[in-house]
Amino acid sequence: MMQLRKFPKLVAFIMLGLLTSWIVSCSDGKVNTNNQPAASGTAKIEFWTMQLQPKFTNYFQSLIANFESQNPGIKVNWVDVPWTAMENKILTAVSAKTPPDVVNLNPDFASQLAGRNAWLDLDTKVPTADRSVYLPNIWKAGTLNGKSFGLPWYLTTKLTIYNTDLLKQAGINQPPNTYAQLAQQAQQIKDKTGKYAFFATFVPQDSAEVLQSLVQMGVTLVDAEGKAAFNTPQGKAAFQYWVDLYRKGLLPKEALTQGHRHAIDLYQSGETAFLASGPESLQNIATNAPKIAQASAIAPQLTGDTGKKNVAVMNIVIPRETKQPDAAVKFALFVTNNENQLAFAKAANVLPSTTQALADSYFKDVPANASTVEKARVVSAQQLQQAEVLTPPLKDIKKLQKAIYENLQAAMLGEKNVDQAVVDAAKEWDNR
Repeated sequence: MMQLRKFPKLVAFIMLGLLTSWIVSCSDGKVNTNNQPAASGTAKIEFWTMQLQPKFTNYFQSLIANFESQNPGIKVNWVDVPWTAMENKILTAVSAKTPPDVVNLNPDFASQLAGRNAWLDLDTKVPTADRSVYLPNIWKAGTLNGKSFGLPWYLTTKLTIYNTDLLKQAGINQPPNTYAQLAQQAQQIKDKTGKYAFFATFVPQDSAEVLQSLVQMGVTLVDAEGKAAFNTPQGKAAFQYWVDLYRKGLLPKEALTQGHRHAIDLYQSGETAFLASGPESLQNIATNAPKIAQASAIAPQLTGDTGKKNVAVMNIVIPRETKQPDAAVKFALFVTNNENQLAFAKAANVLPSTTQALADSYFKDVPANASTVEKARVVSAQQLQQAEVLTPPLKDIKKLQKAIYENLQAAMLGEKNVDQAVVDAAKEWDNR
């Protein structure tokens, strides 16, 4: 659930999503005005990250010092921007043609600006040998219309966190692997315990989890020309799945009004059996609800008949208006190389996007007495073999989500049937 924007512990969760925000003290990033070469011939570049101070201040200071020692002709000015301010700041900077040189964004928002030709075309700047170090499916998240606009950085995959006590009360031995199994268990849990199995949000501006579930169920969202492609038997079946759950009372009514944050609250209060979230949430649950944490275990991410798993990606982009494209590319490749990705993944409890870093034993081996958090790291890493960014890189992806979610809501409330909801959602997207 994860939308990218909700990396717990790293970014203030949106996307729901995804999860609990950190309240951190961040510097007030200002528009870059010093990216011209200094009189000495030194190239000065500005690097913007999203809400990574103060937790990772030492990491980035050391990383930049190492880079500058290896590249004495380049100086890096690091600016950490609060999550809530990043979109406005980068939009303003790009529009004014005074952007930073290297920027940390998520693919959804970065692709919106890629559609406006805001980023440097990396196909002309990054050699094939350098591109080959990244996981192929993850590299695709930084492409639009066949052009590469972003370097992959750190990743998270959702898991199914479940309450073993509630499952035991419901007479369930194993958590679900698929959405079909989830529907069966949801009814059993409601009948035996009076509780809900899980919570999913249909708020258009919030998590893309339901949108991703459609793809996992075999739905194609848009075709090669960008037109709606979900008015199909698979699309209608996926719409019907969510409508049936709601109409049967197996989803909380606030699924239509509350965001993903509510999913965490319900799980921590013992009102739901399952939570789709990243491993980082286990730490928050342990802090906020120790008894629930003690009863919690983890299982792989839910999927549909396709077997696809979603991954949330953070990437690095370089504005087309940078005055230092070569230095910016060199630094972006340094930040995302094998060695530095592995170090950051360990520091931040995330996953790397390079093949070599992911092959490290840290993501494969845990002791017999490993904690739930350690086990979650291994399960998350294993999922990357089937993982991809399930939502297509569209500059207006949120409009697609809005069309689908609003029509799903109408069908849930009985205002239209499923067939009409699918037709209307497709028309809304195509006529936007």
